[in-house]
Amino acid sequence: MTRRLIGSGSPFEAAYGYSRAVIDGGFVFVAGTTGYDYATMTMPEDAAAQAEACWRTIADVLAEAGSGLGRFVRATYLVTDRADAEAVLAVCGRVLAEVRPAATLQVVAGLLRAEMKVEIEVTATVG
Repeated sequence: MTRRLIGSGSPFEAAYGYSRAVIDGGFVFVAGTTGYDYATMTMPEDAAAQAEACWRTIADVLAEAGSGLGRFVRATYLVTDRADAEAVLAVCGRVLAEVRPAATLQVVAGLLRAEMKVEIEVTATVG
């Protein structure tokens, strides 16, 4: 399979030199995705709502890649506040209840912008 790059329309991708996703070797590697609505560049304040927005972006990218939410093999969740972890994991649990990929949650000191409370990175199979 040929390596293919996929963008989400985020201005961060071109400015910071990365792709929202890369398809290579039968896998799609989705970059860390935050809760922005990239059409409006707005983000909800609530961590759970940010997680929902992350999954919408990820689902769109996976569809473009010929994959889908049911094809995950790995997920990493980053949260900036331990107090938000359960709410974020509840969203992830609902989205991935049937898939149950290998997953890790990390509490981090911060993300690129102060309003970012959640970042989700995934690997899925293609085809």
